[in-house]
Amino acid sequence: MAETTHIPVLVASILEAFRATAGGMFLDATVGGGGHARAILAQFPNAKLWAIDRDGEALKRATAVLPADRVTLDQKNFCQLDCLSQKAFDGVLLDLGVSSDQLDAPDRGFSFRSDGPLDMRMDQSRGETAAQFLEKASHEELVQAIRDWGEEPHWRRVVATIEKFRGSGKLQRTALFADLVHRVLPATYRTKIDSATRIFQGIRIAVNGELTALEEALPKAFSVLKKGGVLAVISFHSLEDRIVKRHFREWSGLAIDRSDGRYADERTVRGEILSAKPITPTAEEQLSNPRSRSAKLRLFRRTDGST
Repeated sequence: MAETTHIPVLVASILEAFRATAGGMFLDATVGGGGHARAILAQFPNAKLWAIDRDGEALKRATAVLPADRVTLDQKNFCQLDCLSQKAFDGVLLDLGVSSDQLDAPDRGFSFRSDGPLDMRMDQSRGETAAQFLEKASHEELVQAIRDWGEEPHWRRVVATIEKFRGSGKLQRTALFADLVHRVLPATYRTKIDSATRIFQGIRIAVNGELTALEEALPKAFSVLKKGGVLAVISFHSLEDRIVKRHFREWSGLAIDRSDGRYADERTVRGEILSAKPITPTAEEQLSNPRSRSAKLRLFRRTDGST
């Protein structure tokens, strides 16, 4: 098992928020390579930590670097937080998206920068691969993945190309599929990021059910917080951040969005948002870890419930 290449983001901000808690029991619901977990344990030498991840390879890496006498590890999707035997935490962390360990492994199929099978499953022990999804998905499912979750302006061309090349073998490998995408988009089409990045993102979200899992996970993460506990969520694109923001506003008694017509007395205040705007990496952190550039951290403290 190779050592982790993932660099945890916004560590200082997370530790600062967690220092305001009782600091006895923490949950890292996306432990990955264990970077955030190690920082939390170092900051709170008497604390215990539960670490879960849906990726079995990530858990193997975390097992190698985390102290067995202070950590409980379990392979679970974070939408299964209600299945944990431990029900009360001082701090809960969700670090969303894909890790460097996953991106940098060609056989995982998350990136087109190195050729590999078009897999993209965060849990390789179950579910269909990205290649299988592209071969079998309905037109509506492809539109949702490419247009809505990939936020690709030229989604019609991409969807039509996927449907055209089914059965050709060109939807089986990351390099072949990325080449199809590049060929079908306008030659004058230029953005700050490679257009295939958005399309890979949308397909990855579809294959792993990421947004549905997040919608399910946030209320469960809140439910396992002690009174005074802090929920920290790091997102990497607007779709995730929008979901987190909406839940945090609801729990703080604010209007969820402009369409929320509830009166103030119809809302329940269950806690407080700890920063009006999401916390983003400093220029220094972005320079040392370019993959942190799109990270946004939102923090929420629970004020209702028992201690």
